[in-house]
Amino acid sequence: MKSVFQKQEFYSFLESTGFLEPFRFSVERSGKEVGVIQGFVQKEGGLLKRFFSRRAIINGGPWLADDISGTELETLLKQCADGLKHKAIYIETRNFADYSHVRPIFEKMGFAYEPHYDFLVDTSNKEIVDSHMGKSRKRDVNTSIKHGVTITCDPTEAEVTEFYHILKNLYKNKVKTPLFPKEFFIKLWESDFSKFILVKYNDEIIGGTLCIHDDETLYEWFACGKDGVYNNIFPSTVATYYGIQFAVDNGLKTFDMMGAGAPGDGGYGVREFKAKFGGNLVEYGRFKYICNKPLYKLGEMAVKILKK
Repeated sequence: MKSVFQKQEFYSFLESTGFLEPFRFSVERSGKEVGVIQGFVQKEGGLLKRFFSRRAIINGGPWLADDISGTELETLLKQCADGLKHKAIYIETRNFADYSHVRPIFEKMGFAYEPHYDFLVDTSNKEIVDSHMGKSRKRDVNTSIKHGVTITCDPTEAEVTEFYHILKNLYKNKVKTPLFPKEFFIKLWESDFSKFILVKYNDEIIGGTLCIHDDETLYEWFACGKDGVYNNIFPSTVATYYGIQFAVDNGLKTFDMMGAGAPGDGGYGVREFKAKFGGNLVEYGRFKYICNKPLYKLGEMAVKILKK
């Protein structure tokens, strides 16, 4: 089954942004698709920075039919590499499934494997969620609600904008990586496959989570909160908790936390935060294809400097 990131409706959303360049490659057998790679080229800043920040992101990884042949997969990967080699400095698949059985083919075609963690929360029934979730997470949620926090699952555009400003501050001061412009989030708010779950306190948005979904999975793409600002209020915890509850209440099988860092990056606080929601730690990794090695090396050095 294709994830939301691999579907036509997501491609149409990417097209509608005007600042992301979507791409789609497929391989067919007897007129039927057996493999699809879909994603977007992202770049930001002025003309010079845009040139040096070009990267192709494939959220979810490729969709592959169970019976896709090695030759068909090689054809698909070659299409992708050839089609993007002049548009991006590198191509990165952010895998939400296990590709270990075809990893040798990816590596043969120049897509190097990089370990990367994720947490998957089983939301098939409420009992499983309750039994696996850490006591400290439940306590923080109950304490926040007791002290006046409320949840909105149908926010206004103005509330989405408030959420965006909190997220932007987080990315600027802590994450230190580029964030999509506000228009990206407004376009998602207008879509049929997104879900904003925002946390309010004293009529102010203090955090939230932006998820997108298909028929089986709710993907937590962005989450943030004004943690530590108010006594006994834990907005990031509340947002993710109610995201998980939304998945349970709407019959979705899995809550995908979309990444928990790489092995060996000791003290990764986001992983520690996510671990207490009771998810299963998996390592589906990423595949990376370098289109321009000199520019890629230059970009690596720039990122290290910016994150200091």
